[in-house]
Amino acid sequence: MITIRTLNKINTFLSLLFEFNFDYINKLKNMKTTKRLLGTIALAAVFALQAMATEYKVDSSESTVKWNGKKVTGEHYGTVELEKGALQVENNKVKSGTIVMDMPTITVEDLTNESMNSKLTGHLKSDDFFAVEKHPYAMLRLKEVVQKTGNEYTFTGDLTIKDITHPVTFDATMDVKNNKLTAKGEVEVDRTLYDIKFRSGRFFSDLGDNLIYDTFTLNFDVVANAEGDNVTGSN
Repeated sequence: MITIRTLNKINTFLSLLFEFNFDYINKLKNMKTTKRLLGTIALAAVFALQAMATEYKVDSSESTVKWNGKKVTGEHYGTVELEKGALQVENNKVKSGTIVMDMPTITVEDLTNESMNSKLTGHLKSDDFFAVEKHPYAMLRLKEVVQKTGNEYTFTGDLTIKDITHPVTFDATMDVKNNKLTAKGEVEVDRTLYDIKFRSGRFFSDLGDNLIYDTFTLNFDVVANAEGDNVTGSN
């Protein structure tokens, strides 16, 4: 469905082209040539519109992010909610985008004991880990997406945690259909790059069984939709 605003964009584009070519068109004596020229301009406008990136808004209620951290004696895992996000899609492929994680919503799922669960959740929110009161949001900014094969892509961007930013590269699957985008993948994160050094073997010795590995993962399942003026029909 093409909206009124989209039609206005086409009209503006055509007006600019017409203005640029007005003097030339007036000098044309052959009406067939004029019609062909106008047709070419209109066609160029359509192609230009199709090439414009469409914004897909992340649906936080349908999207999930799961974290997993390992230590010598086992692992812990849980979730963190998405605050918001937007992806720029061109020809059914993501060109860029931003995804924001709401760090105070971090949860622990592997501990069923309420007291132990509450203790670890509080520790993750503390300055030893994500310092959520000082840094309530983490952000993934996508800069480049390269297709590997089929619906598999390599994403490159910047990950910001605790206001510290470092580049990341990861693989993910992605599909765009009927104005709905779905993407699934895993990001490996070196926590020490973001000033999370608690029980890291890189900074502390003789930790023994208390050592926590430096790398944790973020598994994401993102759903985003084209809405309003961005809806152009089935993809």
